[in-house]
Amino acid sequence: MIALMMVSPIWGHVVGVFTVLTMASFIGIWIWAWRKHHKSSFDRLARLPLEDDVDAIAKEDRP
Repeated sequence: MIALMMVSPIWGHVVGVFTVLTMASFIGIWIWAWRKHHKSSFDRLARLPLEDDVDAIAKEDRP
């Protein structure tokens, strides 16, 4: 209980500012990711694992 009394009152402000900055960063990244400009590249990247690369498969089969 004594340790709690020794915490500086500025600590609450620091934690509050950190929380607001973290939330703003999260919302900024979320808005950036959902912009229409990025849809085509994200769709292309989402299809990438489903595409067959015949040359790469042929090279893996060789000894």
